[in-house]
This record gives sequence, C-alpha cells and structure tokens, in this order.
Amino acid sequence: MTQTRAKSTQFALMVMFFTQGVSSLSWMPRIPEFITNLHVSNEVWGSIIGFGGAGAIIPLLFTNKLVLRFGTTPIIKYSAVSIAIIIGCLPLTNTWLVFLALHFTMSFAFSTFNIALNSQAVAFQKRQGKVLLGSFHGAWSIGAAVSASISAAIASYTPLVIHIAAIAVICLGLFLWSASNMLTPEEDNHGQEREKTNKVSWFKTPKYLWLLSIGAFAGMWPELVIMDWSSVYGRQVLFLDAGQAALPYTCFIIAMIFGRFSIAKLTEKYQIARISQIGGAFAFVAFALAIFSSATLASSNQPLALGLLCFFFIIAGYGISSMVPGFYSATGHIDGLSTAQALSRMALFNYTVIIFAKMFMGSLIDRSSLPLAMIFPIVMLACASVISGIVANRNKNLAKADTLAYPPTSPISSIDVP
Repeated sequence: MTQTRAKSTQFALMVMFFTQGVSSLSWMPRIPEFITNLHVSNEVWGSIIGFGGAGAIIPLLFTNKLVLRFGTTPIIKYSAVSIAIIIGCLPLTNTWLVFLALHFTMSFAFSTFNIALNSQAVAFQKRQGKVLLGSFHGAWSIGAAVSASISAAIASYTPLVIHIAAIAVICLGLFLWSASNMLTPEEDNHGQEREKTNKVSWFKTPKYLWLLSIGAFAGMWPELVIMDWSSVYGRQVLFLDAGQAALPYTCFIIAMIFGRFSIAKLTEKYQIARISQIGGAFAFVAFALAIFSSATLASSNQPLALGLLCFFFIIAGYGISSMVPGFYSATGHIDGLSTAQALSRMALFNYTVIIFAKMFMGSLIDRSSLPLAMIFPIVMLACASVISGIVANRNKNLAKADTLAYPPTSPISSIDVP
C-alpha cells in the first residue's frame, strides 16, 4: 500500500466513523416528538426501544461469516445505505408497530455495520503498524457531539421530518464517498483462516467474566438512559422547548469526548480500572445532583435548573467516559478465554439485559416519575464504580500492557461470536 493510498484510506475511515456517530445520535434529541407522534406512553416507548434494540443481537451470530466471504467494505457500504434510508423513514409513521419494525431493522443494520467497520479499522491499523483506533473512535465521538449540538440548535424551529431527512441525505452521501475509498476485500485480509481457540461452554464461563459483564452493564446503563431520556426529562420536568431540552445531552457527550481522549494520557500513570473507579464515583455524585437539583428548581427558577443540569452532566460525562472501556480492557486476562471470546459473551449478556432494562425504565417512569426513575441508573453507576475498584485491586500484579487489552477510546462495540 502506497503512502497516498494509506492516507486516503485512513481519512475515509475517519469520515465513516464520524458519520456513524452523526447517524447514531441524529434522532435522539427529538425523542419527545417521536413519542408524541406515536401517541404512546413512556412505558410503551421503553418497550419499543428495548425490543427494537434486540435487532442488534442477530448480526453477532453471522456477520463474521459474511466478512470472511465478501470482505468488510461491501458489508459496510450496504448496511450504511440501509441505516440512512431507515433514519429518513423514522418520522414518517405514527403507528408504533411500524416504528418498532423500523427501529429493529435499524439496530440490525447498525450492528452489522459496526462489526464490519471495526474489523476493517483493526486490519488497517495492523497494516500500518501503529495505533489508530483511538483517532477512529474519537471521530465517532465528535460526530455524535456535532449531531447532538446541531439538533439542539435547530430543533425548536425545524420540522421533525425535514430535520431527519436532511440528516439521512447527508449521512448517505458521506457513507457512499467513504466506502469508495476504503480497503478492498483483497486488502483487508479477512479471507485468512481465523486463529483457533479452545471452546468453553457458557456454563463454564469464569465467574470473573460475569462480574465484568455486570459492571459493564452498570457502567453503560446511565449513558444509555441519558441518551434515551434526557430530552424527555427536559421537556416533561423542566418544561423546556425542544432546543433547550437537547442541551444537557450535548454537554454530556462533549464531556465524554474530552474524557475518552484523555484516557490514553492518564493510563501512563494509572491503570484504567482505577480511573474508572474514581471517575465513576464523581459521575455518581454529579448525576444525582443533576437530577434532584434541577427537579427541585424546575418550577421556581427554570434557567438555573437547566444550568445546573448541564453543569453536573459535564462532570458526569467526563467521569463516566472511562467506565465501559475499563471493563472491556479487563477482558484481556480471563483464564481459559481469549479476549475475543470474553468480549463476545460480554456483548451478548449486555444486549440481552439492556432490552429488559429499557422496558423496565419506561414502566418505572409511568408508575412513579421521571426524576424518581433516574435513581435506577444512579444506583447502577455506584455499583459500576465499586466493581471497577474490585477489578483495579485484582489487576495490581498485572503488567501495564496487560491492562490495555482493548482500545480505551472505543465506543460501545459489537463483537462477533465465533
């Protein structure tokens, strides 16, 4: 591969990850309007996003076979086109069953896309002989922040259909351009025989991996709740308009970007599990203060309530940024399992639990209130911090390189099952 070709491919991958971030977050700030259009309760909405997210599980079982047969770029291209089309269709229905089918299909396409894209990123990094995943996943975070920021800025005066359609068209163009400059099936070497690993029954999965899986769920759940419900919280509890309601999540995701990019520097002195423990503790306190201070001031001083919510979300976002990467990193030293096997089992566990957690969250909101329901992710964040401390204590005797088995700047990834 010539230097010119390598630079072109690297830039295409950066754009692809950036666009993935944009498409992933493009419709999140408009969730209250989707709920209104579908005429559903919070409990039903929680079930929709829970069962819809189940579509991401299926590609875990077969995408690797497609990659081995066709290479990564064709799969990335066609799944990306599907994502853009489905996003554009989301606001066109007011029937919850149709929306559920669209969401399920979109989750299916995103999961397929994510597996193939991360596979190509790893292959390209290996060809270049240097660490590039941090910059790729950083591009994803920047795309997510840009999407959330723009959505917050235009939500108040842009019709939902026009907003989402514009995002879909822009993403489609960027997806197609990037795919045309990425690795060819011959270049990504995914036709090679995979490394043989010992098969370990699920019933014999080490207890330590189950602990890590629970910790990973507890660490990612607050992030998912903020993604799904922060704009709803702004509209229903603080009585904000659509643009203002999107600001807290925008602050949260931007703080996460800074947190993710600072991990590499921090891990030069501290192990990532210890960073996760301390960051999780600060995030736990900040998240609790964000919810209860803003809810208390909502009726008497709305600007102050919004300001406090954004401020504490910044602290929570920075603190939680190392949580999921910290647990993923710990899978690099599970007795009897390779890192890929451990990550596969962790991913399947978390996808399954998240489906029911989202349903439970929606039901909890309808049966109590949104501020009280937020106790659930707050408690989970405290549990994740405690489990991170256990992992950090266990890792004291490990070499520094062993604690970074997984790229610490990655977003939540889908790992293929052998």
